[in-house]
Amino acid sequence: MKAHFHREGLLSAVQVAGVAVASKDVKPILKNLKAIAEGDRCTIMATDLELGIRLEVRGVTVEETGDAIMPAARTLAILRESTDEELLLQANTERCLVQGQFNEFEMPSEDPANFPDVPTFAEEKYHELKAENLREMIRRTIFAAAIENPRYAVTGILWELEGNSARLVATDGRRLAVDQGPAEGHGGHDTKGQTPVVPTKAMSLLERNLADPKETVRVSLRPNEVLFKTDRAMIYSRLVEGRYPAYREVFPKKATTKIPLSAGPFQSAIRQAAIMTDEESKKVTFTFSKKKLILQASGTQTGRSKVEMSLDYDGKAIEIRFDPRYLTDMLRILDPGTSLTLELVDGNSPALFRVGDYSYVVMPLT
Repeated sequence: MKAHFHREGLLSAVQVAGVAVASKDVKPILKNLKAIAEGDRCTIMATDLELGIRLEVRGVTVEETGDAIMPAARTLAILRESTDEELLLQANTERCLVQGQFNEFEMPSEDPANFPDVPTFAEEKYHELKAENLREMIRRTIFAAAIENPRYAVTGILWELEGNSARLVATDGRRLAVDQGPAEGHGGHDTKGQTPVVPTKAMSLLERNLADPKETVRVSLRPNEVLFKTDRAMIYSRLVEGRYPAYREVFPKKATTKIPLSAGPFQSAIRQAAIMTDEESKKVTFTFSKKKLILQASGTQTGRSKVEMSLDYDGKAIEIRFDPRYLTDMLRILDPGTSLTLELVDGNSPALFRVGDYSYVVMPLT
């Protein structure tokens, strides 16, 4: 193959596709990217056999159609450090040459036929979502997914698709984030009787490809895998094995106390109080009473803090303790002017924060 690229455009594509490059020694060829040049476009492919992507590069002039294998790490380094704005990429089964006006880099290559295929999107059953809605739903849930895989937690996001609705759910066993948004079903596509969990890595890669808020994203969930189709990309991922926890059982059943809050001031007060927490006692005590909230924290080595903020609340006094990180993680993804409601049963039961169709449940500390 032989094609001319704008360096910045190719760099952006390689950075995004690089998320799917194998980090473990599965197969040596998976440390590479595959480029497919045809017509007036070039597609960059990457996969680790669990996650894969086809990403279209814009602004390409193709002189000779064909495929090429490019070492991912070195190609990324070349594109970052090169001082040329226009680059020529030409390759065969033995070598890959990246050439500009001032720089030239030659790397060994391989036979593109040995690179595993990444599926294309040809599904008749799928849901469509607006990119701006889906990106917001991902942002509001992904931070609550487990980093590791302890008991009662899953390292991924649950998808529930039915009719004209989509719901994303994430939990690490100590908190739960649920967001719902509009979606359009096609061909009878739904997840009834299933608990499809998409790995966090795949969700992060999808979010990075939602740059145009107005574009439409297609989602097709199969028994063991999922396909996402955007204007420029096709992302494939295996699903997380195992059943998802019965998350609806975590929601408080009889919340007797409802407290209106404003995201910005509430986050500021928590961050101030949290200054005096330490490694042994990562908790802040929240005392809600008429017209005010008092936040207190203390540590054996750090000292103590007491922060007071006004509330539009006239109910009974209630005291509850939280790890402040679990609250600030949620509040930072909301606009500071966002109004939310805190629903409480007592100081020992899960606390529920609501913002429209978004729900966030946090377990209190003892």
